[in-house]
Amino acid sequence: MLKIGDALPAGSLQEFIEVEGNGCSIGPNTFDIATLTKGRTIAVFALPGAFTPTCSAKHVPGFVELADDFRQAGVDEIWCISVNDAFVMGAWGREQKTAGKVRMMADGSAQFTQATGLTLDLTARGMGLRSQRYSMLVKDGKVVTLNVEAPGKFEVSDAQTLLAQARTPSH
Repeated sequence: MLKIGDALPAGSLQEFIEVEGNGCSIGPNTFDIATLTKGRTIAVFALPGAFTPTCSAKHVPGFVELADDFRQAGVDEIWCISVNDAFVMGAWGREQKTAGKVRMMADGSAQFTQATGLTLDLTARGMGLRSQRYSMLVKDGKVVTLNVEAPGKFEVSDAQTLLAQARTPSH
């Protein structure tokens, strides 16, 4: 399982782009994780699924609300990662008003999630293999903090907790 001090797994994530520009076409675009994190500080949070109750009511809104505070704390970007396709993540981002605040990164085939070892098997609930709920601060591709939730909980991966960690000088 991914732990503090580890480099993020190699691979890619997809993001649905609404407006063509900066070398991106409208629709799903694939981004290399190592390239996006090189020399940057990224606040990452992952969750079991788009449009799910806790994720939609608490997890994403907290990061959207505190996006400016994260930037003031030295965070270059905030990513929401879920085992959903880029179309679903794009639609969810529109509903959650994440534009310019949180990048909605799709891990459609769960390759990144499996590589982190932070999987959650929700097959019995009809959702298949998903991501555990967690947050982490990543600097130059390496995990600086990691907050993994116990199953069914939402206590340590919230925006306030990660923001406090981002503001700590040792991080």
